[in-house]
Amino acid sequence: MKETLVQEVREVTQGQPVVVAFSGGLDSTVAAALCREALGPDRVLLVTVNMGQYAYRRGNEIVLEMADRLGLPQRCLLGQAMQDRIMAGGPACNRCTREIKLGLVKAAARGRLVVTGANRSDTWGQMGLKVCNGYYAPLLDLDKPQIRALALELGIDPPQTKIGENPGREGCKLKHLLKPLANPDYHGRAVARANEVVLEAVRDLGFPAQLANVKVVGPLSRNVGLVNLWPEPPADVARDVLTRLRGIPELDEVHLVDRPLRLLAKANPSVLGDPHARHWLQHGRLQPDFARPVEVRWLPSVNRRLATFHVVGFEWLEAQAAVP
Repeated sequence: MKETLVQEVREVTQGQPVVVAFSGGLDSTVAAALCREALGPDRVLLVTVNMGQYAYRRGNEIVLEMADRLGLPQRCLLGQAMQDRIMAGGPACNRCTREIKLGLVKAAARGRLVVTGANRSDTWGQMGLKVCNGYYAPLLDLDKPQIRALALELGIDPPQTKIGENPGREGCKLKHLLKPLANPDYHGRAVARANEVVLEAVRDLGFPAQLANVKVVGPLSRNVGLVNLWPEPPADVARDVLTRLRGIPELDEVHLVDRPLRLLAKANPSVLGDPHARHWLQHGRLQPDFARPVEVRWLPSVNRRLATFHVVGFEWLEAQAAVP
């Protein structure tokens, strides 16, 4: 597989220099390593878009560590201001990827081919083409097990590219804000601080969390944190995590997700009227980050500025004693 892909990179690029959209994660690291093997390190530039307060501290460290291990030059671009504008209309991860993560990298490439880590495990990989509009995805036909096998063949150790918030696909902290980013100093700071604190807590406590995040929901005037930890934490760990989170001024409520729940979500007409979009949002976008089963009750919105959806509240589906 390695030899086949290295040869493909040479043919697609025709030996010309490339720019790799680099997050430090497994997929972009493997794509960068393939380009290095095919073209040599002097023809590969790593370009990372940093999201400021929404970037995980560990993620920033990983970018530098992996660039150093690959022996490739790396350039950083700032994307937080654009993200603040885009997310003001509600969660929009695909638009963020298209306009910020890839758009800024393409502008910086100045005509060079942009290599991405898109693959069959993500929606971009499922719908995209290997070479299209200045982008090239050498891993497009591969799934995660194949990419991990390729990483080992290239001498990359996959566990070193993990932040720790999710056993599968990780991202920036802003993906956990399930409401419009109307006020970055309130909504943005709440989700940024909460998701850094929860990872710091599980590391301090030695808790082997496979899933660790805080979803921020509620009306625009109130930030409600839904804490997801998996496997189920012992009572003392849960209490410690909740205590730390309750010390964040921008969080008005904090709840441990310890039972199934229903999210109450207002939606833009384009989402509300599309069964496929609603199904994907519940099962592809929301459920993978929750520690318990999630239902969604979709409601119409009168907010004309809402471009996607807004989780305004939640309700438990099973009675269970909460952690004090």
